[in-house]
Amino acid sequence: MLRILYVSVTASTIALGSLAAALVPRVATAAYRPSPVAPHAPGAIHGRVEVRATGRPPDMRPDPGGLGITGTRDPVDRRRSVVYLETAPRAAFEASPDRRATMNQRNERFVPHVLAIVAGTYVDFPNDDRTYHNVFSLSKNNDFNLGRYAAGHKKSVRFQSPGVVRVFCEIHSHMSAFILVFAHRFFAVTDDEGRYRLDGVPPGTYTLAVWNETVHGDPPRRTVTIGEAGDEVEADFTIR
Repeated sequence: MLRILYVSVTASTIALGSLAAALVPRVATAAYRPSPVAPHAPGAIHGRVEVRATGRPPDMRPDPGGLGITGTRDPVDRRRSVVYLETAPRAAFEASPDRRATMNQRNERFVPHVLAIVAGTYVDFPNDDRTYHNVFSLSKNNDFNLGRYAAGHKKSVRFQSPGVVRVFCEIHSHMSAFILVFAHRFFAVTDDEGRYRLDGVPPGTYTLAVWNETVHGDPPRRTVTIGEAGDEVEADFTIR
């Protein structure tokens, strides 16, 4: 059975911090380990997020000395979104083994620009440039400062608290990125064409939400229902 949903939103100007709370599901906040889903249980949610917003993205880190080199941004970066369930199944919240992800420093950019992980994940920050970098964040409950380190080296951070983490380089003011930390596995980063897919969703009614850096207030949301085994719901979003 296929259900098609569509929602269009307008980017607001409210502070980004108000969105962080939305990443913490209402039913639990513990990290989880994805378990094999029984054959009778799963459904899927898929669709596309089209970003048409023309507003400017969040400001880069202030550069009091004016010494930062002007960096370039891949246009795809701004269109990259994260689609997730706000109300995840209780079965999703289980003990989690150690997990790892990578955010590279390459050509004075963070790659990927948007990274989504489960709480408890270690993120490696390798330096693949020919210059020093100093990765840091002042984000609430996930603040860190790795200090300066040279090309060919890497440092790591374990992110324990769900929320939005803004990442910067202390040396290069134009470098910035986002890490979204979730308490469950039901999220997906859109591809270059804005497509996403959430698999293994048990039957039930959920709130589906979208994060994008051009939306600084409440995220666009939609109620979706997986009614029975094999249900696929199509939900498209347009961010204006």
